[in-house]
Amino acid sequence: MILYEYPFNERIRTYLRLEQLFLRLSELVPRSHSLDHHYAIQTIFEIMDVASRADMKSDVLKDIDRQKLQLNSYRGNPAISEQVLDGVIAQLDDCFTQLSQLNGKTGQSLTENDWLMSIRSRIGIPGGTCEFDLPAYFHWQHHCVEQRHADLQGWVAPLAPLAASIGLLMKMLRDSGSAQKVVAPNGQFQQNLPQGRTFQLLRLRMDPSAGLIPEISGNRLMLSVRLMRQGDDERLHPAQEDAAFELTLCA
Repeated sequence: MILYEYPFNERIRTYLRLEQLFLRLSELVPRSHSLDHHYAIQTIFEIMDVASRADMKSDVLKDIDRQKLQLNSYRGNPAISEQVLDGVIAQLDDCFTQLSQLNGKTGQSLTENDWLMSIRSRIGIPGGTCEFDLPAYFHWQHHCVEQRHADLQGWVAPLAPLAASIGLLMKMLRDSGSAQKVVAPNGQFQQNLPQGRTFQLLRLRMDPSAGLIPEISGNRLMLSVRLMRQGDDERLHPAQEDAAFELTLCA
């Protein structure tokens, strides 16, 4: 099954982008080839760009506080395990502490590394990191794997609290939804969203063998899914048949 996720607000959109970048970074750093480490450094810069908003850290800390407030309201409920509840709240407390202890914006300490910033100024230019442009960087790429790993781990460390916080918040958001099987008649599906609830994320699972691609749109009142199929002309065309998929709304 292919999982598609659609955010209902800009904050969750940013979280998903950062989550994807952190996942890519975690895949690239342990590898040994210098080309993988080049793209790991590029990913670090992308994370810094996305997380550079002045209110980014503040938004995450507020979300952690809101989750803690919500979870504490479950205390005394016989259907809730106090031990599990305490464990999740402890994770939130740890993320809050680690993130709040960082000075300034996420990755601000990396901006003080002139060597890294020289790479950042060139990496967005096609072919801009050739050896004649950045000989010191070219030299670094020929360091032993252990040295490059150590350097990368040091540069990733200031980003780790944000990665852990967003990972936990997104896990809790996803866990809040219940999956339902739905059918899109003639490739079209619409659903009015219940008032009184604010949904933040839509998750859609579809069998790839159907060859269908969902185009998702939505707001606080309604969601819409239009199923498309890639034609022989390499363009997307609306599907005309009934199709089933799994839908989860997370609030």
